[in-house]
Amino acid sequence: MLKFKIEFMYLSRKENMMKKVSSVEEYIENHSDFSNQLNTLRQLLISTELKEHIKWNAPTYSINGKNVIGLGAFKNHYCLWFFNGVFLKDEANMLVNAQEGKTKALRQMRFESDHKLNTGLILSYIKEAIQNQKLGKEIKTTRTKKADITIPTELKDAFKNNANLKVAFDKLSPSKQKEYCNYISEAKREATKNNRLEKITPMIIELKGLHDKYKNC
Repeated sequence: MLKFKIEFMYLSRKENMMKKVSSVEEYIENHSDFSNQLNTLRQLLISTELKEHIKWNAPTYSINGKNVIGLGAFKNHYCLWFFNGVFLKDEANMLVNAQEGKTKALRQMRFESDHKLNTGLILSYIKEAIQNQKLGKEIKTTRTKKADITIPTELKDAFKNNANLKVAFDKLSPSKQKEYCNYISEAKREATKNNRLEKITPMIIELKGLHDKYKNC
């Protein structure tokens, strides 16, 4: 769930840097260009057994404490986020993967400003998502162990030259350590690896995670 939370917040905040809101009504008011459409989608959501909340600065709908759907609006479109949309049949081909190849569970049902909403079809997706959650259909994440972490050469060399960096790195959780290691290892060019190492060095020393800035909505 933590991995999904980071993905959801990152994708939302990347397109929509809004002030914090305290209610769904306020969120919709802040997106006046799509207010009618957002209200229509909201009515579909609250007509079901889903519970409405504000989470990560956006309307979120859950059942039995599990997040199922998010409601969102951005500069050029508005959407429904299906937290475990990968399990939906999507026979009408309405879902997109916001980050192809990276996002595993999350799927988005995206609408443009002039899109005519097929409320019956949308509600069928919502009900299927609810049923899938009741059945426990969700991608399980495994806890990262230190044995799963491969420290790249560039970071090992940095440890030799900066004892404080090594001490701070050892204090991080295994999941945060792995994020930093992957961040460097995934770079193809040596120059990019070094640039990334320079960027993350102060973050590690401050005991911050690579994605911490997306966790404080």
